[in-house]
Amino acid sequence: KSKFNFLVIGLGTQGVKRSKIDTKNLVGAVDPVNKLAKYRYIKDVPLEKFNSAYVCTPDDKKIKIIEYLIKNKKNVLVEKPLLSSDKKIKNLYALAKKNKCILYIAYNHRFEPFLIKAKKLLKKNKIGKIYLCNMFYGNGTSLLVKKSVWKDKRKGALSDLGSHLLDLSFWLLELKSQTRFIKLISKKFENKSPDYALLTNQSGDTKINLEMTYCMWRNSFKLDIIGKLGSLHMDSLCKWGPSTLILRRRTKPSGLPKSKIFKLKSSDPTWKIEHEYFKKLTQKPCNFKDEVKNIWINKVIRKI
Repeated sequence: KSKFNFLVIGLGTQGVKRSKIDTKNLVGAVDPVNKLAKYRYIKDVPLEKFNSAYVCTPDDKKIKIIEYLIKNKKNVLVEKPLLSSDKKIKNLYALAKKNKCILYIAYNHRFEPFLIKAKKLLKKNKIGKIYLCNMFYGNGTSLLVKKSVWKDKRKGALSDLGSHLLDLSFWLLELKSQTRFIKLISKKFENKSPDYALLTNQSGDTKINLEMTYCMWRNSFKLDIIGKLGSLHMDSLCKWGPSTLILRRRTKPSGLPKSKIFKLKSSDPTWKIEHEYFKKLTQKPCNFKDEVKNIWINKVIRKI
């Protein structure tokens, strides 16, 4: 095993979070503006000093930075989403395979404890065939987005929050890459870019509705999955706590269901868990296959 040494590129909100996780193995940060960064530009960093990099930059800067890193055989974690043409993203993965390095798009919410538990319960067929999945993700960042030089344009909440919901749908429900989504509603209540949207799928046996907004009075996450034998219901992420997960078993022909209720309140563990996950990917040869899902997310967001 080679020693894990990583670089953080982009010292904004997410870059600061990533840099605090593992200071022992952090080589430094790169940012042309933030004075706390050790380096101004990525080419200022000697290549022998690091073997992995966390790319936490604005979306339009990501592709060139990733290309530079992979050409120099560095493992790359990219803060979600990675949006471009299908061809460009496929070329990045092909280059990563050629140079035997990891290209990982980070979606930290899939490391949320109750989402992991929900995934296990679905795997065990606890609610039977899945009929319906509704997800809602809302926060109150519309004014912060408005002040951002790069966030308040293009697809707004559709790419920022929607990419998380698409990733969770693909993972929880084991969707196929042919699954199609359409935009039912898109609104610009307080921003130049969409700050509210509702998506729904056009294919597959399970009906999926994904709702997102920057205009929520408090941070909110809700998940409802309805199946033939019962249902799963999640309210809040644990960092906003308390987070609740309810497993209900259907009573036939009707009546109150039997319920198991789980509660959790803690600081956000997802960043640390994801860091360790990525670190393991870089430490051993593996058949890491995330390409299909990320090309699918890119295609869905681009088409809507």
